[in-house]
Amino acid sequence: MLLFNRNISFAVLCGIIFGCTPSVQENQNQLTKQEIEEGWELLFDGKTFNGWRGLGRDTVETNNWKVENGEIHKVDSRQIPPLPNGEKINGGDLMTIETFDNFELSFEWKIKEAGNSGIKYNVSEELTNGWGSKYSALGFEYQILDDGHEMYKELKPHQFTGALYEMYAPENVQINPIGEYNQSRILVNGNHGEHWLNGIKVVEYEIATAEFDSLYQLSKFAKYPGFEKKRKGHIVITNHTDESWYRNIKIRRIK
Repeated sequence: MLLFNRNISFAVLCGIIFGCTPSVQENQNQLTKQEIEEGWELLFDGKTFNGWRGLGRDTVETNNWKVENGEIHKVDSRQIPPLPNGEKINGGDLMTIETFDNFELSFEWKIKEAGNSGIKYNVSEELTNGWGSKYSALGFEYQILDDGHEMYKELKPHQFTGALYEMYAPENVQINPIGEYNQSRILVNGNHGEHWLNGIKVVEYEIATAEFDSLYQLSKFAKYPGFEKKRKGHIVITNHTDESWYRNIKIRRIK
């Protein structure tokens, strides 16, 4: 006789009774009828890199970036073999082909222990080429990090998960355990910006204010003229060394 334990998930119960394997992609990377009516668009179809390219490239460096199980998987750079001449492959950041002005971006992410990643926006490829690395974007960054790890204990408050990196520290942060997905949102409407994490607003800012300008001048980005300006820019997944995963990446343009 099979006794039902209410703590057993449906997926596990399905496997016990029927021997089935539920799809990881089920109900992922899709829009509901309501989302479609609200103007949401998928930026990631769960199967391809359509709509994306590598920063500084016309294509995606697939040694570093893969689509697997309905997820964008940033491969651990330390696990990628070098070229025959010994040169390391620079995978570069992953960037939307299209640019966005005022928008609401929603995405889910997870990392491993000691992981480090981030989503950049307001990204100008021209500014990046002029002042930064050919393959690493200059732009506002929604920081993603294993906040509690020992190696990050000396970081500043504006360098932890949910921060507008180097400028605004997050508040009321609640992160799911390492290895589990978190849900994040970024809102940009005119000069107004917000960062959300797991349903909680953790950062709010106004571009072109005295507070914003003072924090910008104190940041490492102050040496890049024009970095702080609002623009129609690309959205970027950063190419940090560590593994990370993203799914359900969707955007709603604000007119």
